[in-house]
Amino acid sequence: MAASATKTSNLANSIVWKQQIFAWWPILIGMLLLYVPSFYDLGRGLWSTEGYAHGPIILLLSLWLIIKQWPLMLQAAADKRGAALGWPIAVIALLLYIIGRSQSIQMFEIASFIGLLLALILIVYGSRALKVQWFPFFFMLFMIPLPGALVSALTMPMKMAVSYVTENILFWAAYPIARTGVILQIGQYQLLVADACAGLQTLLTLEALGLFYLNIVKHTSAFRNVALAILIIPISFTANVIRVISLTLITYYFGDAAGQGFLHGFAGMVLFITALLLIISVDSGLQLIAKARSTKTPANKGVAA
Repeated sequence: MAASATKTSNLANSIVWKQQIFAWWPILIGMLLLYVPSFYDLGRGLWSTEGYAHGPIILLLSLWLIIKQWPLMLQAAADKRGAALGWPIAVIALLLYIIGRSQSIQMFEIASFIGLLLALILIVYGSRALKVQWFPFFFMLFMIPLPGALVSALTMPMKMAVSYVTENILFWAAYPIARTGVILQIGQYQLLVADACAGLQTLLTLEALGLFYLNIVKHTSAFRNVALAILIIPISFTANVIRVISLTLITYYFGDAAGQGFLHGFAGMVLFITALLLIISVDSGLQLIAKARSTKTPANKGVAA
């Protein structure tokens, strides 16, 4: 019986998807014609740099989430007509695309992709459908490149803080290290703490990673969700410090070529692995705190009664 029900469900889902693909194929072709050139340019340019390498990852994860939640979205919008608000959003998105594509403003091109996709869901399925899909669209905002002046203004204090903490930790560990601004001197080597190592984009990438983790695990505890969302910022800073310490020690022991070569890229992997492990560890700690709070609350209510 269970196997038969599963087959029936799979068949129904297959029919729904065929219907959706048949209904959406003109829109999909139009979106591909508009945005494949944009994403191709991003892949060869901005997204090939270390500071923005998270862009395609965020795009793929967001599209995966939209597809994953599509059946739930259809259920939510079963008896709901499209929302007229989608039309002005679509017009604005297309204007952004025209300006961004003609003037090579990639921030506008990415924003137009997000806005147009959001507008299409509103037009076809309505606001209830968008409520189901709100997180993928919010998540895609992290792939929009920010203005260079803003990034530079916010990045310098962060690099100074990471450099300061790195210097003090390694000095405490008895390494011959000194610092001038964001330049670290260890032994005979000098290292410049670059934007990609401790910049705003790295912080935003790790923040996006943490929010994606929150969306996947879907905790029922509001305390746990809010606390973890807030703690992602110091977690990101800690992961950046660990990365810079790793690069500094690699350079100290293996030379400048190792620090700037393959192991520099490997340190980027260390950054994300460290951040993910810290997020999971902190989440486990918050789980224990949440359980302690939930066990204390009934007892306190009983005493008060």
